[in-house]
Amino acid sequence: MPRVRGDVEDLTPNQALDRLLAGNSRYVDETLPPRDYSASHTALVDEHSPVAAILGCGDARVGAELIFDCGPGDLFMVRLAGNFLSDYGLASMEYCVEFLATPLLMVLGHTHCGAVTCAIRVVEEKVDLPGRLFVLIDALEPSVLRAQATNPADLLVAATEENVRRQARRLRTISPVINAALAAGTVAVVGAIYDMDTGQVKVLE
Repeated sequence: MPRVRGDVEDLTPNQALDRLLAGNSRYVDETLPPRDYSASHTALVDEHSPVAAILGCGDARVGAELIFDCGPGDLFMVRLAGNFLSDYGLASMEYCVEFLATPLLMVLGHTHCGAVTCAIRVVEEKVDLPGRLFVLIDALEPSVLRAQATNPADLLVAATEENVRRQARRLRTISPVINAALAAGTVAVVGAIYDMDTGQVKVLE
């Protein structure tokens, strides 16, 4: 069955978030229904109207469609190491809001993040990295420094959460397109952390 576009258009931002968290609960409880990702089934999804747009990490172990138990066409994914907001990522999120009427934007980090671990090492050990890796560090370093200033018991956890909060704040504040939708109540921006050990997603306040 193709998804009906009105199904998403009628969703409030809170309902969209509830749908994702309910899917995550099924994932954690191992009560997932079978999902058909075959080409023939996906071809039936003739309307691109995602429930949420997710700025996630490129880590191969963190597949949002799986951890939120979503089917073809349900999620719009922007993925890169460290789930930071680049100009291209912001444009993609704006596209979802402006043209797809997506009700929820989520920044999704995860525990044991290798990109954040790398940024911590660069900050603490003054490591020089080759190629374009400085772009990654420039994006993540402010979160590491802010977390470091609070003297956390676990710097990786603190920096990972701070990075998610920082990227969510940027989504809420630097885009006129998203700002207008936030003011109208048609979209929400949230930050969340996926726990690699338990499979559970925690929404950050």
